[in-house]
Amino acid sequence: MSTVTIYDKSRLPSRHATVGPGRAPHRSYYYAMGLSREDMARPFVGVVTTWNEAAPCNISLGRQAQVVKQGVARAGGTPREFTTITVTDGIAMGHQGMKSSLVSREVIADSTELTMRGHAYDAMVGLAGCDKSLPGLMMAMVRLNVPSVFMYGGSILPGRFQGRDVTIQDVFEAVGQHAVGKMSDADLELLESVACPSAGSCGGQFTANTMACVSEAIGLALPGSAGTPAPMEARDRWAEASGEAVMRLLKDNIRPRDIVTLRSLENAARVVAASGGSTNGALHLPAIAHEAGIDFDLHDVAAIFRDTPYIADLKPAGRYVMKDLAEAGGVPLLMKALMDGGYLHGDCITVTGKTIAENLADVTFDKNQVIVRPTSDPITSWGGVVGLKGSLASEGAMVKVAGLPSLQFKGPALVFDCEEDAMAAIQAGKYAEGDVIVIRYEGPKGGPGMREMLGVTSAIYGQGMGDKVALITDGRFSGATRGFCIGHVGPEAAVGGPIGLLENGDVIAIDAAAGTLDVELDDATLDARRRAWQPRSTDYGSGALWKYAQTVGSAEKGAVTHPGAKAETHVYADL
Repeated sequence: MSTVTIYDKSRLPSRHATVGPGRAPHRSYYYAMGLSREDMARPFVGVVTTWNEAAPCNISLGRQAQVVKQGVARAGGTPREFTTITVTDGIAMGHQGMKSSLVSREVIADSTELTMRGHAYDAMVGLAGCDKSLPGLMMAMVRLNVPSVFMYGGSILPGRFQGRDVTIQDVFEAVGQHAVGKMSDADLELLESVACPSAGSCGGQFTANTMACVSEAIGLALPGSAGTPAPMEARDRWAEASGEAVMRLLKDNIRPRDIVTLRSLENAARVVAASGGSTNGALHLPAIAHEAGIDFDLHDVAAIFRDTPYIADLKPAGRYVMKDLAEAGGVPLLMKALMDGGYLHGDCITVTGKTIAENLADVTFDKNQVIVRPTSDPITSWGGVVGLKGSLASEGAMVKVAGLPSLQFKGPALVFDCEEDAMAAIQAGKYAEGDVIVIRYEGPKGGPGMREMLGVTSAIYGQGMGDKVALITDGRFSGATRGFCIGHVGPEAAVGGPIGLLENGDVIAIDAAAGTLDVELDDATLDARRRAWQPRSTDYGSGALWKYAQTVGSAEKGAVTHPGAKAETHVYADL
């Protein structure tokens, strides 16, 4: 008879499903799935992925999960694999499907929580690919507070078109070029067929790669794990190591809320700014903080962005993609540059069990690579993403300034009440140089779902108007967006925010250097319009989008849908 290793489960959640005579029915289910008595005596580790066939972002996650499970088992745990949803922005973009994207972040967090709670798992490894799945899984980890390790599924390889590297951003912009006769049918067809040559998430410093960098900077992922592209077998070593790491965390009782602190959130915001990352970082970092009961809103993120040098030459504003960063040294190289410049809190603990400073102790900044500069020689002295505030946005707004030739813009408003109307006007050329295009009623409540506007901004850029107009919205922009595009404007139109009071021709003044966003109207005019304003209904009177609109808060606080850790009476990990 084999010897059974007995773990002390007296303080682990899985005792509720595996220990004692009263749990004989529960154990019978596990016997049915091939588990042994020894397997059931070990800690149960949930291995959750966002695998699906919706897009290349997620397609490799199922295979990677099998290697994670090997690492968990080798280190003495019993892995239990499950999946949750994703909504992939590249497929959802430009139509009503995009309303589902941000909502999916909450569903990912909620469904992961429910699976972990319902089956009493003791620890968790989460693998994600597309934009909202990364913060969604990190939110679940912090909410549950069981020992957890995050692993990014890896980025896509760059495509090649007419002798240059291309990404999905180029395809979106090509649609605009095609609309004005600057690209032929044949070239557009060729570009779309070569732009995405492998599994993996979008290759530039768009939202997925931004949040992958965050996973390392915040301490929830193993150092270096975010860099290796998805199709490379070298990802297996990160997968196996992640499975082993979660068992060490379980042994040492290091939990996500030991790792995710105000200081580690500040580290993460530094990395977003230094890399010219997505404006969505200012939405997801407050949401992760909310799960830990930490006050860290859009304005806190924006202050750090403004105080951080922009040092990584990554698309969409720069020249390189995540694969190039990985080959140069990955996220540890970027963090080493920030650490050497005095921009990181080195004392923050990570999933290695060591601090950021200890993790970076043996990392040497390679002066011969061209992707990341030292902080003493930045691309710009302040971050690639900045916050704005003013009479048009008392709750703030975000703009990516990386690559902008000018930081000021003033012009007459051209107002649209939805993305589709704006897109139709842009494709028809019904706008002019100097316009400030306003797209409203696209916020968290008003959309509902706070759609991204990559199709619109790419069409403008493809038409050669990217630096000749500005665009503001209470919705969001993709991490692939470039140009003078301001999102997250709050309060949103749906709750009577000033953006909902604008009329065609109102003069809007933007100053990214000063951090201001104003409409040149006096208080009396705004007050009169506010009294006349009426709330609008949406087409979503039931279902998931209706439910989301009833509970979602402002973008300023991360567009969250529940009270967060401050309202907790218990934490799952301590049940």
